[in-house]
Amino acid sequence: MARTPNFLKAAFLMPANLVGLLTAATSSAMTGQEMPALIALGVEVLYLGVASTSKRFQRAVRSREPGVQEEEAARKQVESLMSDLAPSQREHYQLLVGLKEKILANYAKLPGGRVLSASSEQKLDTLLTSFLRLISTLNQYRTYLNSADRHALEKEVRSMEAEVAQEANPRLKDVKEKRLEILRRRLARFEQANESREVVSHQLASIEDLMRLTHEQSIAIRDPEVVNRQLETLSAEAQATDETVRDMERFLDFSEETSGPLPHGTRVR
Repeated sequence: MARTPNFLKAAFLMPANLVGLLTAATSSAMTGQEMPALIALGVEVLYLGVASTSKRFQRAVRSREPGVQEEEAARKQVESLMSDLAPSQREHYQLLVGLKEKILANYAKLPGGRVLSASSEQKLDTLLTSFLRLISTLNQYRTYLNSADRHALEKEVRSMEAEVAQEANPRLKDVKEKRLEILRRRLARFEQANESREVVSHQLASIEDLMRLTHEQSIAIRDPEVVNRQLETLSAEAQATDETVRDMERFLDFSEETSGPLPHGTRVR
């Protein structure tokens, strides 16, 4: 939860404003006249009122606040991930956001609720962003799996295996063996993608279950220490999700698959 900056203080501490006040004070001291100081005071009141309420000035102040850039980057990441989701997936995500708001409202009722709510919001947002990344990667997997015909690929592997076994020409056999190796890698990737898709589906369901459990527990919770344990669980789940996403993104990186032999022990079923 972002802290609201003190715009009045920021306007007062602007270097140009401080120089102006110092100049007026020096002028009054040197001339022994109060008028320069009084004029400066009137201008200062007007300046502080206009500057501190200016939207442009407020945006500039916020941009210098610690953590603002990180928050903006996180917001843009969420918007980017949301844009790639199907309408039903966006609705599902919004349901989890609603659960987050209810959890924070319940935490806020506890002793030290504002601090708990602020620290909890960051961890909940991290988990929800991981949820979005997982859905996005799952969609990529579905596209990958739908773009290939597994049965046709299996048939092609069997056919090439038979050709290699019967090929008498050493030069042709070498070429066919290399092609067979590539086909086997493709089939191994296909099987791994299908298995990973199922794993991710269960992990998405686990995140949803964890959010619902956290909400249910937050209703009757009275001990802030229990909240800390809940937050540790949320952080662990977010970390596990990020690891899964990284593994899947590496898998979808075809550059690693275009070179190097088939991993030792890989079998075509």
